[in-house]
Amino acid sequence: MTRKKLRSDIAWSDATHIVVRGKNLVDLLGNVNLGDFAFFELTGRLPTAQESTVFNAIVVVLVEHGLTPSAIAARLTYLGSPEAIQAAVAAGLLGIGDRFGGPAEEVARMLQEALPLGGGGSADLRELAAGIVARQRELKRPVPGLGHPIHRPIDPRTPRLLEIAAENGFSGRYVELMEAVSAEANVALERPLPVNATGAIGAIASELGFEWRVCRGLAVIARSVGLVAHLLEEDREPLAAEIWSRVDGEATEHLRGATDERD
Repeated sequence: MTRKKLRSDIAWSDATHIVVRGKNLVDLLGNVNLGDFAFFELTGRLPTAQESTVFNAIVVVLVEHGLTPSAIAARLTYLGSPEAIQAAVAAGLLGIGDRFGGPAEEVARMLQEALPLGGGGSADLRELAAGIVARQRELKRPVPGLGHPIHRPIDPRTPRLLEIAAENGFSGRYVELMEAVSAEANVALERPLPVNATGAIGAIASELGFEWRVCRGLAVIARSVGLVAHLLEEDREPLAAEIWSRVDGEATEHLRGATDERD
């Protein structure tokens, strides 16, 4: 029985070449920025000027959001193993999930299941939006991509992301559906639920043709940059030891000094 050969179409190298997606890496150096190379690596082709602008906006907006749980986890891990910055970055990336950084994947999946990539052009968006909101309510789950615990009344990143997408020809059915979902949720849940940054990213990534599985990966790519910056600051101006000390002290303050009456 002949075994199927192992195969990868991404890259190969030998003594004198490094070839990525059919292009010589050396020829790309100095001619392709990191965002464009990420697009190239994911899709197998370099982006158009318009795709480049939109894709780079998405990854830039995902780089940083302050002392989030992922940044704190990275700093605390770095406190324990300062010799392994990669471990601290990895610890921070593990926190990219349905609550922080990763909801763009859930948004893109929600939109693409309602409106498959490359199809569904004649679907009624209001009807689809109503179905999405009703399904989330049945599941007793929040509608992903709407509202924000900090940024109120709107997420300041959202209008700019949607503006960039529109200026470059990527404000189509997915953006319209996301906005329809917001409008439907506002009515059904009787409170303002505007599209947040992850909602915009999930919709715009879908406009770019990325399948939903890629979207959390975009957050991983971008947030890695931010976490390295946090660890550089942690090395120069430490916070982790103080965080540890305060959590330990404040969380167990009510126990300290207590004695067992039986003693």
